[in-house]
Order: sequence, then C-alpha cells, then structure tokens
Amino acid sequence: MGHPQSIKTESGEELVVLTRQDYDALIARANDAADGDDEDDDDVALYDARKAAMAKSGETPLPDAVNTALMRGDSLLRALRRWRGLSQTAVAKQTGLGQGYLSDLESRRRTGTQETLAALAAALGVPGRWLTGGSDSDRVD
Repeated sequence: MGHPQSIKTESGEELVVLTRQDYDALIARANDAADGDDEDDDDVALYDARKAAMAKSGETPLPDAVNTALMRGDSLLRALRRWRGLSQTAVAKQTGLGQGYLSDLESRRRTGTQETLAALAAALGVPGRWLTGGSDSDRVD
C-alpha cells in the first residue's frame, strides 16, 4: 500500500486520500471478510446436523454448564462434579475413593481405571461413557 494523505476540512473533519489501487484493495478485503459469514453458516449447519444425529442415536449431550467449564479449562470430571453441586469429599465418600486421589484425577495428575471412572459416573449420575469412553448403554442416571 502507498502512503495515504490526510486532509482536514474547515470544520475539522479529517479525510484520507488513497490511491485507487489502495482503495480497491481495501474494498476487496472488506468483501472477503463479509464472505466469512458463509463460514459461520457452515459451522451452524454442522452443529445442527451433529445435534440431530445425537438425538436420533439416543446419545446424551453434555450440559451447557459442563461445556462452558471445559472451555475454561476444567477437566471433565471437575466440571461434572461442580455441575452436580458436589464437593470432592462427598464424591470421594460415595465412591470409596480418597479425596486426594479424586483431586489428582480432576487435575489430570493421574488417570483412573475404567472401574474407577464408572464408579465416578455412577456417583455423579451421568452416562458412564462420558468418563469411560464406552457406549451410551453404560448409562447410569
């Protein structure tokens, strides 16, 4: 791009003078940005299709509050526990796990066995597959 010139009108308004080439380039960029709406439309369509497929297959989607916590960086286990309004101590007592071990699982310092994750899913009243990666038939609500 060339160097634009500034001109001040008598009323103090600042105008910018561009070459035709620079002006055309800016217009082309603006049009390209406006075309980005198609990408948003594609994303919405993909989301809607996936949500419909999940409903048809009987899959249970994660609650919005859990998704929000995941986007903030929480682990799935911590997000689910908080969504249920339970303390680590309460979940540990219900599952027979140590609170420190549960803390390690939530902070991703340790990984649980399939049996441990299934017990946690049962304590949280969520489909087992959310924590174990199994099928929705592992549902434990």
